[in-house]
Amino acid sequence: MPERTAFDAKTLERRYYIDEDVYDRETDRIFFRNWLFVGRVSEIAEPGAYMLFELESESIIVLRDYEGVLRAHHNVCRHRGTRLVNEPTGIFPKSIQCGYHAWTYTLSGELTGAPFMDEVESFCKEDYPLVSVAVAEWEGCVFVNLSEEPEPFAKVFAPLVDKFTSWDLASLEIAHRIVYDIPANWKLVFQNYSECYHCPALHPVLNRLTPFRNASNDLEEGPFLGGPMKMEIEGGSMTMTGQRCAAPLGDLEGDDLNFVQYYTIFPNLLLSLHPDYVLIHRIDRLATNQTRIICDWLFHPDAIAAPDFDPSSAIEFWNMTNEQDWSVSRLSQKGIASHAYRPGPYAELESMIAAWDQEYLRALG
Repeated sequence: MPERTAFDAKTLERRYYIDEDVYDRETDRIFFRNWLFVGRVSEIAEPGAYMLFELESESIIVLRDYEGVLRAHHNVCRHRGTRLVNEPTGIFPKSIQCGYHAWTYTLSGELTGAPFMDEVESFCKEDYPLVSVAVAEWEGCVFVNLSEEPEPFAKVFAPLVDKFTSWDLASLEIAHRIVYDIPANWKLVFQNYSECYHCPALHPVLNRLTPFRNASNDLEEGPFLGGPMKMEIEGGSMTMTGQRCAAPLGDLEGDDLNFVQYYTIFPNLLLSLHPDYVLIHRIDRLATNQTRIICDWLFHPDAIAAPDFDPSSAIEFWNMTNEQDWSVSRLSQKGIASHAYRPGPYAELESMIAAWDQEYLRALG
């Protein structure tokens, strides 16, 4: 593997973390154009089940219809624009009905009921379906794209399509979830995740399990970045004890059992693959200085069903590590907001941040 390098790059300018104009440009150029991770298909496994995905002015209903098809629609009634759904999750009883004037839609979006609109001579139900949103599934993960003409998911995700099949990701289920709200820009979360230069000082427990120089990268440019990191304990995992808390996933074998894999998936997903479980962070940008992180611990359903299943060592480990990261992200936001801040040089150990910044600036235009 070639020697990693940051190519003499420096950190982003102050305005990228505090300016409302940059924030608005991100909304238009990045979040309204890219494929965004919403959640796991297991969260809407039942016919009629839905979950809401909120982004700025937009609210998206992501659901499974009664034929088992994944669909996504804007949460907007075609009559007078009223939000159709308030609860973040639920199950539709065969249809979606607006609580204002009882306009009713099929789960695929067709308008089937519009009381008294037959009195309007020019009215035609077929002209007023819900406004649908592009939706895709990959390895049990659900994505949406708010663009009117999105780039095909299969084309965008081609570098990842078959990359993680050994983990049998599609079959995994959420065993635990923690939601964090931190006063820091969303980019700081990605940048912190992308290097282990900080690990000896900030993460002594993690650094014992995976010394910071054990990191390597196999995706080094573009929207998907990261690679494997060798663990010190053979046959271990990233837990408080350093030991696995479940059987190995999928058909992992050999040296693959001694690595944890870390990847950033632009612009709102962090994927951490362990031999026995997978950790997913969904990054929700809320303001220039506010981010919500939804962290899910995924295990195989057979492991979850076992009477002696105990994921607490993995949960405690990453909750501890997360809190350490969020704490320093808060401090970074405060420091960058200062007029004294100037872009500083990246170390070679921060080459993935330099690559992430480059992709961010490309997407921002």
